[in-house]
Amino acid sequence: MRYIIILLFLLPFNNFFSQQANIKKKKWHWNNSKVKQDTVAGYCQVLKVDNVLYISGAVATEITPEGITSLYDNLKTSLASFGATFENVVKENLYTTDIEEMKKLNHFRKKFYQNDFPAATWIQVQRLYMPTAKLEVELIAHLPKKGKEMSQ
Repeated sequence: MRYIIILLFLLPFNNFFSQQANIKKKKWHWNNSKVKQDTVAGYCQVLKVDNVLYISGAVATEITPEGITSLYDNLKTSLASFGATFENVVKENLYTTDIEEMKKLNHFRKKFYQNDFPAATWIQVQRLYMPTAKLEVELIAHLPKKGKEMSQ
């Protein structure tokens, strides 16, 4: 009986301790001011929640200097959509169909970070979502807290 009374006492405070139901999200999708997400595949390129950017995978069809540079240039554009740079990146997930080739050409990737590398996970996979893709990279970046937030 005592536990029921305690539970009834705490029930009104349930909403106080629970997470916010409506998360405020801002979206960006490849320079399109009207369409903030791809409804065919079901994703947005950049999703901002609070001061965190979640950046969907950018792909390259070849693991070459040109392919890697193009992929990271696209990630640079994604970061810039909310005023961020590679300095804001805290986590990188890299998926490739040929990890040995990517290791050989890693210096093209490293140029974008200018010796300020994020936590990173590299995984070799048999195939990526886009059948012709050989490399896909997704990022998580943190913007400064409110009051110091970068312009959008």
